[in-house]
Amino acid sequence: MAWTVPSALCLLLGLICFSHTECWEAPSFCRGYSCPMYTLVKEYQGFEERNYNTSNWIVTNIASTSESDIKEGFWKLYYFNQGRNSENKEIAMTRPVLVSVKEADGLGAKQASISFFQSDSDIPEPNDATIRKTVVPSGTVYVRSFGGIASDADALENVNLLKEDLRAAGKEFIDNRFDAAGYDAPWDLIYRHNEVWVHAP
Repeated sequence: MAWTVPSALCLLLGLICFSHTECWEAPSFCRGYSCPMYTLVKEYQGFEERNYNTSNWIVTNIASTSESDIKEGFWKLYYFNQGRNSENKEIAMTRPVLVSVKEADGLGAKQASISFFQSDSDIPEPNDATIRKTVVPSGTVYVRSFGGIASDADALENVNLLKEDLRAAGKEFIDNRFDAAGYDAPWDLIYRHNEVWVHAP
């Protein structure tokens, strides 16, 4: 899966203000970029329970979670943000880059996609028909964090460990779907932050 996907990441702690009265201090692993806003419900041994606000994303499907397919999807979304959209509008990069996997079931094959968070809800229309705008409703997400330059095997191992912890904690979750969140550029070799997300029903 590819937590080595290029993602132009950077520096400092960010402060995102959503109104005159409500400010959210983004976690340091967002590196000073806009991130989807959430409330930390509880920190457990091995995972966090977060309530995410409704958020806007651009998404494109990818053929697989191979590094080459993830890179192809990444660049489509990157160039959208660089101005290849209906308004020729440049859009600031955000964090994280999400690779989402819905595992095969009796109704169809395994599905995968890659997404960029959009901090502004006023998103131009894509020029590329394979890119779509998506509103993700608010909801509970269980998150396991880990470091290093993560491979596909690392991500799957952490998903399985997260599911084991959720079962032990008596948490219900959607078993056939997960997201992997990357926050760092491939050239950032230390203090890397990776996450896997499993959603509550």
